Amino acid sequence: MIIFLWLVLIAAMIATLVMLVRGIVVFLMTTKADLEGTGPSVAGMKSNRMMQGRIFFQAIAILVATVLLLFFGRGS
Repeated sequence: MIIFLWLVLIAAMIATLVMLVRGIVVFLMTTKADLEGTGPSVAGMKSNRMMQGRIFFQAIAILVATVLLLFFGRGS
């Protein structure tokens, strides 16, 4: 069980990093027309999805880290 939780934690941290990098790339590809257009742009919507994904994976990593800390705290 502990090995599984460690693997989930590592996977969540890697997924968070990937979403962060993808979000930065999308942000850097934003053009002036995207910023001045009316309504949400495609790039803006994609950037928002990347941020939501990053927050989701961060939440999973924090939850798993908390479970691991609770487990190791009880073993002492």
